[in-house]
Amino acid sequence: MPVTRDDLQKVAKLARLRLTEPEETRLVTDLNQMLEYVATLGELDTSHVEPTAHVLPLANVFRPDEPTQSLSQEAALANAPKSGHGHFRVPKVID
Repeated sequence: MPVTRDDLQKVAKLARLRLTEPEETRLVTDLNQMLEYVATLGELDTSHVEPTAHVLPLANVFRPDEPTQSLSQEAALANAPKSGHGHFRVPKVID
């Protein structure tokens, strides 16, 4: 079902968009070309293609969220340019 100028105007109104007449003409043409392309893709025989949830064969690449030993406060502050009272000291950012 092709997109009509009326369809485009309804969607533009819902999206609070102001379109000029040349923009409407171009968008109707572009949208109809996209729909034709999708229809062409729908005609492809994909019965031999295994369904996938992702294009690349990636699994969860995150490490397990398990507690590990971390730096002590002294070790974390050892290379800090400035520290005081057990905290990093940084320049003031907001006045």
